[in-house]
Amino acid sequence: MLLLTRHPANTLRHSKDPQVRCYSSHFSDQMEMRAPMAQVSSYLDRHEGWFRRCAKPMEVEVLDPQAYALRLGRFGNFGFEVEPTIGLRLLPQQQGTYAIATVPVPGSGDGLNALYDVDFQASLRLEDTAISTAEQPAAASEISTNVSWDLDLSVWIKLPKVITLLPDGLVQSSGDHLLRQIVRQISRRLTWKVQEDFHATHHLVCPPRKRAAF
Repeated sequence: MLLLTRHPANTLRHSKDPQVRCYSSHFSDQMEMRAPMAQVSSYLDRHEGWFRRCAKPMEVEVLDPQAYALRLGRFGNFGFEVEPTIGLRLLPQQQGTYAIATVPVPGSGDGLNALYDVDFQASLRLEDTAISTAEQPAAASEISTNVSWDLDLSVWIKLPKVITLLPDGLVQSSGDHLLRQIVRQISRRLTWKVQEDFHATHHLVCPPRKRAAF
């Protein structure tokens, strides 16, 4: 399971303030790794290499040997912008499932950073599968690894009062649409890059990209 929340000191998710809005989105995806699960696990375990490479162009700061601060980029709606930074701790796998837990980021409660709160929960699961290709018929199939992602993301944002004067339905639907775009952009890009980086570093042919299930 992937678990990501902002620093506990941020209480926006519990606020009764009408200027605080919550936006949510769900993301699912899969990627095929053309290697046995043990080899894929070994790659994922060494996150100090692939995480920073695959997160680009997002900025990554190393907090300690297992934790990173990830700046997602600048996003906005109705002229209101935030540039969220998230602290992530990558934990060892448990029976083919990986977890990422939240860590506080220095300065996360200051200035504009105090205007948002994030709850990110997802799962990353590895399963062995048999593959065959045109060059390699089914009779000579090999074992590959299927990696499945499921992600649920909620973001609480304290909006300027002028925005909350707009119709509630418009503010909510516009924010939900923006969040879905963010999730697609970041999660799809990261999924592709991890898949491509794994095959490149192991000198394997990367399978074609597939559409995500949103």
